[in-house]
Amino acid sequence: MSTVTRFPPSPTGFMHIGTARTALFNWLYARGNNGKMLFRIEDTDRARHNEEAVVALINAMKWLELDWDGEIVSQYEQRGRHIEIAEELLDKGLAYRCYCSQDELEEMRVKAREDGKPTFYDRRWRDKSPEDAPDGIEPVIRIKAPLEGSSTIHDHVQGDVTVNNEQLDDFIILRSDGTPTYMLSVVVDDHDMGVTHVIRGDDHLNNTFRQNVIYDSMGWEKPQYAHLPLILGPDGAKMSKRHGAASVEEYRDMGYLPEAMRNYLLRLGWSHGDDEIISNHQALEWFDLEHIGKSPARFDFNKLESLNAHYIKEADPQRLIDLCMPFYQARHGVTPDAQAQKRIMSCADELKSRAKTLLQFTDESAFFAKALPLDYDEKAAALLGQDSRDVLEALKTRLENLDDFTADNIQSLVKDIADNLREGKMGKVAMPLRAALTGTTVSPSVFHVAETLGKSETCARIQAALQTEIK
Repeated sequence: MSTVTRFPPSPTGFMHIGTARTALFNWLYARGNNGKMLFRIEDTDRARHNEEAVVALINAMKWLELDWDGEIVSQYEQRGRHIEIAEELLDKGLAYRCYCSQDELEEMRVKAREDGKPTFYDRRWRDKSPEDAPDGIEPVIRIKAPLEGSSTIHDHVQGDVTVNNEQLDDFIILRSDGTPTYMLSVVVDDHDMGVTHVIRGDDHLNNTFRQNVIYDSMGWEKPQYAHLPLILGPDGAKMSKRHGAASVEEYRDMGYLPEAMRNYLLRLGWSHGDDEIISNHQALEWFDLEHIGKSPARFDFNKLESLNAHYIKEADPQRLIDLCMPFYQARHGVTPDAQAQKRIMSCADELKSRAKTLLQFTDESAFFAKALPLDYDEKAAALLGQDSRDVLEALKTRLENLDDFTADNIQSLVKDIADNLREGKMGKVAMPLRAALTGTTVSPSVFHVAETLGKSETCARIQAALQTEIK
């Protein structure tokens, strides 16, 4: 039988980091076993449905570079099929109509709490005749859960998990308004879509026992299960906004690469020996369900940043520039043209070796795309005051007369000026030069920067610094 997994998020907001890991594990297991991964939007809760969230989920999957098979399925659009199964269960005597009022249900809840019972519904309509139905009550349809014995789930992560059937309730599968519940819809969809492996968070483990009641009632083969532990924040609490970024989109906007995020999420609860850096090819070859840890994993921002720095070093420079384009505009108001991109490319190796995120790559290369006059940040402006005027003038004069405009020759020239004007202190000359050329105090080697800009642009930037009134 071919492996079929599914990714079934609810469209209520951005993709949480835990949801992203679930998507990744489903994708890896399907692709690694030459199977399929299906994408289903679980949108039966129309009150919470958000079409923008659907778009956000799709965009997050595309950014993570996780593809899927076939068209995206809307669970809501399959509701006719779900209702059909509810009625079939009713006809078979495996479900029943319940006419309890809200007041009666509340009384049952109170009594169950007082008696310490695991479920509150007392099954009073399980064996009653519909002829006894009261007037004015639209019934719900409830499944007949087993009353005795126990049920066991053979889980790839959690091992064998058993509950006494007395803990299972006759849960609702069709509401009084005729709409199917999630508990019914997910089972029918998984069966109809041929899902062989359900890989999801362990917050669904209790639901699995209830959903298996429907599988057994219909005589359907149950999928294999793998319930993933939670992702916790660095402090051991459930991962949330207060720990920092909690959604995939936020990490994208913070300048992380999709391959770094995939690698990090893969290692967040799954291991392959001591390997930390795992390529896509290796992940597809190595990933299995048995090496998923049972304990919750703690999110480590430093490890993610370290992985991101590694993948930036490995990345194609032009791809990095393309990925940084929105950041250049948003953070610096520039869009590098062909000449600026060529200049960035010439310093790409050093830029990549320094950058932990795309934002850092952007910030340390944006000056190549800026026109005169530059905006000087506070630290750069401090280096361009009257105390540096003689240095800047000497630099401009000497650089204009430098025939072979190379980084080595520029460095020698700067050293000579430092010996003559600043008691041999190179930083007293190189730092004002960096401030004049970049508007900042952080950049690749200033000598390489000057060579890349060329004599004309370098001298023009020094002249602009001389003409700028620094407050």
